[in-house]
Amino acid sequence: MEFLLHLIKAFVVGGLFCVLAQILIDKTMLTPARILVLYVSAGVLLTAVGLYKPLVDFAGCGATTPLTGFGYSLAEGVRKAVDEKGLIGALTGGFTGASGGIAAAITFGYLFALLFRSHPKK
Repeated sequence: MEFLLHLIKAFVVGGLFCVLAQILIDKTMLTPARILVLYVSAGVLLTAVGLYKPLVDFAGCGATTPLTGFGYSLAEGVRKAVDEKGLIGALTGGFTGASGGIAAAITFGYLFALLFRSHPKK
C-alpha cells in the first residue's frame, strides 16, 4: 500500500508540472524552449532557497524527473562541490550532479538519430 501511495504522489506532482507547462503554452506567448529554460531555472532557484528539497522528499520521481528536477540536480551538484572543493566547485558541480541525465540524453539522442530518419514538415 505504501508503494502505491508513492506512485500516486509522484504521478500527481509530475502531472501538475505538466499541467502548468501546458497552461503556459496555451495562455501565454511563451515558446516551449522558453518554458524549458523557465522550468530549469525555477528548479535551481527553488533549490537555492530550500523549497525544492521538501518537494523531492514528498514526491520522489514526480519532482526529480521533470525539468525542474534537472535544475535541482544542477544546484545540488554545485552545492556539494562548493562544500568539498571551494569556489571552483561552482564551475564543476553542475556537470557532476547532472552527469547521468546528460549522458543518457546524448546517448539516446544519438541512438534514435541513427535508428530513425526525420522528415521535414509539409
